[in-house]
Amino acid sequence: MKSKKNWKDISDSEILDQLKEARKNLRQLRFDYGVTRTLQNPSQIRNLKKKIARLLTLKRERELEKGK
Repeated sequence: MKSKKNWKDISDSEILDQLKEARKNLRQLRFDYGVTRTLQNPSQIRNLKKKIARLLTLKRERELEKGK
């Protein structure tokens, strides 16, 4: 996982790509859990949700900066 400093360095298109990929992975993990009721690493879901929140926050910060 990237540190906070490195999160600021990624481009807008890279943010969208990572957001799309994280949502896809989260959807797959939730589906797998719903079908099998077991996960190798249950903390993956929590970590993906946090990553999505970080990316959305960064995206929103940039939108607000452009609006000023």
